[in-house]
Amino acid sequence: MNLLLDPVFTVNGERALSLPQLFSASTRGEIKSFKRLRAHQRTAWHMFRVQLAALALRQNDLKEPPMDSDHWVGLLRSLTSEFGDDPWCLTIADRCRPAFLQPPDPGGLKWERVATPDALDMLITARNHDLKQAVAMNATHEDWVLALVSLQTSEGYGGRNNYGIARMNGGSSSRPFLGLADAGETGHPDISAWWRRDLSLLLKRQTDDTVLTRRGPALLWCLPWEEGESLPVYEMDPWAIEVCRRVRLVKEGGRVIAQKTGSKKARIDAKAFNGVLGDAWAPVSLTEDQPKALTLGDRNFDYRLIQELLFSGNWQIPVAAKVQKDEEVGEMVLIAEALSRGNSKTEGLKTRVIPVPRRARGLFRTNLQRLADVAAIQIQEIQASDGALREAVALYSAGGDYTKVDKSCRRRATEARARLDRVADAAFFDHLWIRAVENDTDEETDKPAGSDFRALLVLAVRS
Repeated sequence: MNLLLDPVFTVNGERALSLPQLFSASTRGEIKSFKRLRAHQRTAWHMFRVQLAALALRQNDLKEPPMDSDHWVGLLRSLTSEFGDDPWCLTIADRCRPAFLQPPDPGGLKWERVATPDALDMLITARNHDLKQAVAMNATHEDWVLALVSLQTSEGYGGRNNYGIARMNGGSSSRPFLGLADAGETGHPDISAWWRRDLSLLLKRQTDDTVLTRRGPALLWCLPWEEGESLPVYEMDPWAIEVCRRVRLVKEGGRVIAQKTGSKKARIDAKAFNGVLGDAWAPVSLTEDQPKALTLGDRNFDYRLIQELLFSGNWQIPVAAKVQKDEEVGEMVLIAEALSRGNSKTEGLKTRVIPVPRRARGLFRTNLQRLADVAAIQIQEIQASDGALREAVALYSAGGDYTKVDKSCRRRATEARARLDRVADAAFFDHLWIRAVENDTDEETDKPAGSDFRALLVLAVRS
């Protein structure tokens, strides 16, 4: 199965396309959905396609993606001319040569059989509840491709001899994603426009300063990976597509299976960089001695974390989450996504898609401080409501005698406070956009700014 020639990818229902056909259809704005893409694979698949297309265009000194699929075949082949089409094939007979996202076998290693792509994939769920593993016995070639992309470009530390990618802050972290995308008719990301936008962002930033090596090693699965050796991170291209694990796909009884094995060292020696490698989608902390990429941990992308990332000034906002000066778009969505990861496990996919209406989009470009100020006000209003609710429940629990209110009385408000927080979280950004673009008083209703949000909080407290 050659990704450059064979129709591997099922889009828009039942339409099957090769990788070059997929890129040309994305350029024309025709891709609406991927039939077999699983939820946790979405951002990894998006980033892979953007990086790969950017590398192919830069290699050929092009500024715009072509609409012709045959042109894309040539562009992609130019990245792997030394190996022919082997790096685009899922299985090849010679294990000493690279296959798609499968580095050459250095020999002398003990390999373990993996029967299904979901067993190979990076998702290790808490108690296996979020997504059952090793169930895809009728897997297609597309399932194997998506699992390889997910594993090789987003996996973390998985125990002895199973290292993670360079673009995360430590093996127990995750590759974070924060970015804007054009909204489609349904309010979800327009897949084609999203890809074209981020591709354009990368191409426009080719001359940005970087500690990495532009036009350095990029398709890392093509490089030899000798046991006990790591690639110095300085040598890697900023848009390089990683492979963090040794995997080979092979044919067995008329079907494809995988084989995997460990490595004595990580593929890339990047521990000192804490995941800060110029990733277009990764927020970077600015408050610590050394900059660090976002580690989600056991948190959610609630209003507290989102406003902290965007408006506090404590984080370097990734380029994909900024509205560009020359960008003329309509409705957008802000996408925040990462796996909640611990030591050799994950606690599930954490994702949030926040609509950003046209009238608020301009503030992202010209007046982030206005958004920050209004967000701070709304957080203060939530805190005041939460405090009032806590004390009211505590006083009721103490029989109306305030002298008897103690910690146990206040703990009785836990469930009610959590319910209030969910209400505030769900409404936070819709009200933020409205308040940030209006005057201190709504001219049509003559109501003070934010009165609707405060009324919502009061109602939630009373209920």
